[in-house]
Amino acid sequence: MITDKNMVRSLGDQPPILADGRRAPDRREISMRWLSGTFLTGITSSLLMGVALFAALDGRQQLAIPAEAFAAVDPSAPGAAPISTAKRGDRILSPNIVAKPADKTVAEVSTMIRDGEKEVVRRQPFVHVKMALAANHQTSENYPAFDPLAIFATDDADAEAPVARTGTIYGSDVESEVALKTIDFPLKGSSLTFGPSMSLDEVEENVRTNGSVLTEGNTQVASLFYVDPQRFASDAGELDLIQGLSARIVEENMSVSAYENITKQSTEYADDVIPVRRPTPIATAMVNAGYSKAQAEDAGGYIEEALGAKELAAGDVLRIGIIQKGEEARIVRATIYSRNRHVLTMAVDDKGRFVPGAEPPRLDAVATAFDDNGTPVVASGHDLPRVYDGIYRAALSYGMNSDMVALVVKLLASNVDFQAQLKPADSLEAFFSVTDESGRATDESELLYVNAKFGDAETRFYRFQDPDDNSIDYFDKDGKSIRQFLLRNPLPNGHFRSGFGMRRHPILGFSRMHTGVDWSAPRGTPIIAAGNGTVEKAGWDSGGYGNQTLIRHANGYVSSYNHQSAIAKNVRTGAKVVQGQVIGWVGTTGLSTGPHLHYELIVNGNKVDPLRIRLPGGKSLKGEALATFEKERMRIDELLGKDEGGNEVASKQ
Repeated sequence: MITDKNMVRSLGDQPPILADGRRAPDRREISMRWLSGTFLTGITSSLLMGVALFAALDGRQQLAIPAEAFAAVDPSAPGAAPISTAKRGDRILSPNIVAKPADKTVAEVSTMIRDGEKEVVRRQPFVHVKMALAANHQTSENYPAFDPLAIFATDDADAEAPVARTGTIYGSDVESEVALKTIDFPLKGSSLTFGPSMSLDEVEENVRTNGSVLTEGNTQVASLFYVDPQRFASDAGELDLIQGLSARIVEENMSVSAYENITKQSTEYADDVIPVRRPTPIATAMVNAGYSKAQAEDAGGYIEEALGAKELAAGDVLRIGIIQKGEEARIVRATIYSRNRHVLTMAVDDKGRFVPGAEPPRLDAVATAFDDNGTPVVASGHDLPRVYDGIYRAALSYGMNSDMVALVVKLLASNVDFQAQLKPADSLEAFFSVTDESGRATDESELLYVNAKFGDAETRFYRFQDPDDNSIDYFDKDGKSIRQFLLRNPLPNGHFRSGFGMRRHPILGFSRMHTGVDWSAPRGTPIIAAGNGTVEKAGWDSGGYGNQTLIRHANGYVSSYNHQSAIAKNVRTGAKVVQGQVIGWVGTTGLSTGPHLHYELIVNGNKVDPLRIRLPGGKSLKGEALATFEKERMRIDELLGKDEGGNEVASKQ
């Protein structure tokens, strides 16, 4: 008969450990061997789970990073070991082209600006840049630290209508400045007097005098069958039918190629300059630079055989020539420099084999390959900066100034989390005016176009001046303003404290409806207007709201700002305010337990949740203004080589 005591004893081979040595063990007493096995099993399981979590969280950034974002670890770091890192996706990884000429282009563009009754058309240089934000951009300029208030707030000067210095893109090219004046066509006759008609004798005299230049191609008009050449012959001699005929000289052994538009699938040549900072095998140096293992071993084998060595020495520079068509890239040339002196060049012949070749033309990037401000290198995923820092570093290094970058940040603020970490594929494309061929923005420069890609989200907008009120704003491809109708948080530096809904009132002590959202911040923190509107009330509220400001917006929306310590002087009943304008400061007036902003949103007399209600978009262009905007957008897209779907179709220089 098996009892409970016998079953407990059967769990181990050794006798059980008794509490006092005299009584039999109960259910809570086990053998030492079973206890030790259970303990070791738990420790082992914890270690295995820890390793699995580490690989899933930390290792994920190193192993599962997108192929296009791979970059070699900086080998110049002290104590760094030779790099031989393997990458996932080696078979499909396209080469990392660092000298692609389309990254920044400067082009002369015809623009039109209105000057009184005249329209002045002139040529002006513009810069088109495509920036990979994850690249290790180097800039000597300082930029402001991240401050939400600075991003969303609007100064009084910014509230004024900006002056259009660039104008609109003109549809045709002009050689110099042209002034156009448009007047209505006279429907009831013209005030201008018509000159008298020419007599028949005057007509014949003009034809006789200018007959030599009356040609149709290479044939004289007067010699055609429907004109009698003897009618205009002079009495002195016969008409010379050969006079005025032009001769066409055709050079032999010469080919004339037709103009070809450059598209995304067009063939492009680029140079990739790879500095070698320590002795490294040739194939390894190419793999670390982003080339596939097959490409690196194929080209490296030919180079090693011709060089007579398998490794590149410290201080050498490997220059790879690439022919790229779309995502497909092919190595066509490899050159090695040692201390800025040409050592060897291998090039692909017609049969696709590497053979010794002549030294290619010198490239400045070779001499500066080891400079800190040389070619950008994409940083690895776990070293990428915040979105805010990535935008500033890239834009400043590509010639944009701080004011222009701040404008880009303001326009992207409603769609982009600037505190998030950059993703390797994040990019920014911009089109802006400059004053000369240097491609650097000045105070007179204007931003005309931006296309930002962060993760799977893409934000594209165009600058446009509304002809109805001459206001300048930025609109998406459908003519809707990129700016929000209302900001959900009028206290950018505040912290969320309490939401909309039923709650126990902290002072009254019973449950009641909380008809707004509370944002806490230190006393005196600026409060900004959630949108453009008219001040409906600015003063003390006896119902417990303390210093209160009500702003009426379009379409029946009213925003309410309560418990303020003070209200701005220029905010009074009937005053116009703009989105981002400072209207007051955080306080604790009225029924309040501490400094905070109680923000309410009222729609058609009903209080709603400001964080959950679906807000309408900003200003939308209509009618003639929308038609004008679409023409301007199409001209910009044509200049940038984009079709309506965003695919690159051409690139004009």
